[in-house]
Amino acid sequence: MAALVCAMIFFGGNGSRIVGKNIRIDDVNDFYYTHDGSTNPPYFQRYRFYSEGGKYFFYHEKREGDHWPLTEGDITVSGTVELTSRQWQQFFEFIEGGKVIKRQEHLESGDSGPWLFLYWKNDKSVIQEFSFESLEKRFGFEEFCQTLRFE
Repeated sequence: MAALVCAMIFFGGNGSRIVGKNIRIDDVNDFYYTHDGSTNPPYFQRYRFYSEGGKYFFYHEKREGDHWPLTEGDITVSGTVELTSRQWQQFFEFIEGGKVIKRQEHLESGDSGPWLFLYWKNDKSVIQEFSFESLEKRFGFEEFCQTLRFE
């Protein structure tokens, strides 16, 4: 019983995790940021940070068009950059303190996002929906992504 109580305190009994506290930098496998708007003109921007084969990567994708929804055929700019350990650490500093909760569907919300998902070691494909600790960290993250796009 004591082990169960300790586990609930460590992992959060409500099914949430805090990045940097319950999810370490070495636990992060994949992070997606997607902003998808059906306004006129529609817009779509995706950033992805991921680790693969002991290396770190940043992927970006922008879609443009005169129709919605925008699809992969509407990609106008995309690219992948291999990150240094320092750049991966910078990425982690932006998400550190953020909260990860049970993933929910938002199909009917009408919101354009951003939609944020964190995939991490030992997750059972349940606790993946991310939110930044603050607007300052979110905006700093977006600026960081813009600088990486042009490397």
